[in-house]
Amino acid sequence: MVVWALVVIVVLLIPILAIVLDSQIGSALADRLSGGLSPGELSERVDALESEVRYLDATVQELREESRFLRSLVEGEEGGDDDRARLEAPRAEERRPPGGD
Repeated sequence: MVVWALVVIVVLLIPILAIVLDSQIGSALADRLSGGLSPGELSERVDALESEVRYLDATVQELREESRFLRSLVEGEEGGDDDRARLEAPRAEERRPPGGD
């Protein structure tokens, strides 16, 4: 009786194991066990993400300033000549995302 119970458990575990190994969790575990990213590659990815965050932060800050200026124009307030001159002047540097596209 114990032998049959053991056989049934093993037979049921085979398809369950196949499903888990074929899933995304199984793929992630296999990548983790095989080493995944080397520390150098991970460092490069973190640096790329940090530079992208800095770019996005600068872009959001610029959009906030432009929005504030446009809101003051729509509301009829005089925002000052320094804002107008800054927005009308050509940009010193063209902002591009890191990566050189």
